[in-house]
Amino acid sequence: MICVLLVAGHGTLLESEIKNEATGLYSHLEGVPKALLPGVGGKKILDFWWEVVNMRNLISEVYLVTNADKYKYYERWATANDFPTENIINDGSTTNETQLGAVADFELVVSSKKFSDDVMVIAGDMLCEDLNFDIAEVLKFFKFKKGELAIYYEMEEGEKTESRGIVEVCPHTHRITKFYEKPSADTTTSRLASVVFYCFQKQTLPSLGEYLMHYPQVKDRGLGKYMEWLINKANVPVFGMKLPTGFQLIGQVASRCQAVSLQCLSSFGSQLINVAGPNEFLGLSEYKKWLAHYSSKQHGSTVKQVTCRSYARVGIMGNPSDGFNGKTIAMTISNFWADVMIHESKKVVLIPHPLNDPTEFGSLQDLYGISRKEGYLGGLRLLQATCKKFYQYCSEQGIALAKRNFTLKYDTNIPRQVGLAGSSAIVSATLKSLMKFYDLIDDDLPKPLRAKFILNVESEELFITAGLQDRVVQVYEGLVYMDFSKELMEKQGYGNYFNMDASCLPYFWLAYMGEASDSGKIHSNVRQRWLNGDSDVMAAMKMFAELTDLAKTALESRNWHELSELMNKNFELRRFLICCLTE
Repeated sequence: MICVLLVAGHGTLLESEIKNEATGLYSHLEGVPKALLPGVGGKKILDFWWEVVNMRNLISEVYLVTNADKYKYYERWATANDFPTENIINDGSTTNETQLGAVADFELVVSSKKFSDDVMVIAGDMLCEDLNFDIAEVLKFFKFKKGELAIYYEMEEGEKTESRGIVEVCPHTHRITKFYEKPSADTTTSRLASVVFYCFQKQTLPSLGEYLMHYPQVKDRGLGKYMEWLINKANVPVFGMKLPTGFQLIGQVASRCQAVSLQCLSSFGSQLINVAGPNEFLGLSEYKKWLAHYSSKQHGSTVKQVTCRSYARVGIMGNPSDGFNGKTIAMTISNFWADVMIHESKKVVLIPHPLNDPTEFGSLQDLYGISRKEGYLGGLRLLQATCKKFYQYCSEQGIALAKRNFTLKYDTNIPRQVGLAGSSAIVSATLKSLMKFYDLIDDDLPKPLRAKFILNVESEELFITAGLQDRVVQVYEGLVYMDFSKELMEKQGYGNYFNMDASCLPYFWLAYMGEASDSGKIHSNVRQRWLNGDSDVMAAMKMFAELTDLAKTALESRNWHELSELMNKNFELRRFLICCLTE
């Protein structure tokens, strides 16, 4: 992979205001290119990108495309930063009127250096707030998809689509189906914004010259215009990789002051045509605010810490599990819970629970007693399996995670192996923590898919016999009705789930045995008989679904007597199914 950093912008509003600033405090910055303006901690904006892409094991060469007006500045920067000066390309322009445009600058370096490798192109005057941005994940997804790649993010409230390149992305294939360069508000409902961060296959590079022949005017030579043509007209497969946080323009950072995993700022003006619109060129006051904001964040930064909780659940109505295309009603209870704590650290560390993951015992008798009562498998395996599956999911879904390590530990007061979904509560809380730690939002892993994810952690990674019911109610929380009919599961991959009003529920009492047992083993015979088409099991599952709908009506009408009778019938049917049919 070859990397091209584009920094060939000319005069901007910021440069003009620096030149005319009355106090003279910023006169030393007069004429300095945007990418070489002082950033935070004494680093220049371009320094950050050079650190990110200066990885010889991933990127063979890095080129910098600038103009004649700014060439000397970048030559001096290169000398001081061990950047090969022969890799600085001068496009020869000296003013806005003579500029070539980003596409022409890109094509200039591609053709003059006769590239025969894939190429990554980045606007070098963007700044990533998180310096641990892992570019290896972008390259991995690019190679996996075997198509062109565009980075995008979900716009925040208040950001206008007219100032961005907007993409429509297929949620299943991740292919960008449409690209709109600064569309009007009624052109598309999408709020997924593209930025100048693309990867191109070597066989696609000749299309740069083809595009320039069709569009000779500078106003059409922004990379956003080229991507619009490449996707909408040339029909070249371009895939999207989503960053879990937004890109903010300088001057708007106050609306989002929390730490984020990867937040890029358009720097100071017009070069990033598809990032900063013509009415959004930013001046000296925004630059000063930007410096103050990030300086205060850096000096006052704290280690990121997140704690998330998931609750135990009880089944009120329905089949004993939900791998039977049935219906259930269940609710979470606040009496019992699992907490997962995550904080930033140098290495990824999973801390064993002192009670649930014992490795030391007072005696062999103690080991026997604890193992007999608690079983052999604690919660540490659940943390590890969730982390593994989380990384796999983000890689496959094209979600770029920051290169940020963490320490993870858990605590729980849910009684073990008594049917209160203690294991899935730990997995659910771990997933919540990872999502918050890496700044993923609900759209990155929607609730129905989150429940399926938790199930897959247990069933695919740890071979725990389980179903969706526990995971659904722990994700949605409260009183939840679930329909797992075959038609729904086959059509959308999950059932229909919705919360019911739990504000007027009567008191429920919970009783459980002190001796633990493996619910997976209890249900395994029922599951196999259902798969075999056993008539008694099939009839029971149909009856469970009917009882669930009747219970839903009783709950909605506050008919507690009817509900109690239905619960009794449900229990007797469960007892018949699990005890009588398995003896």
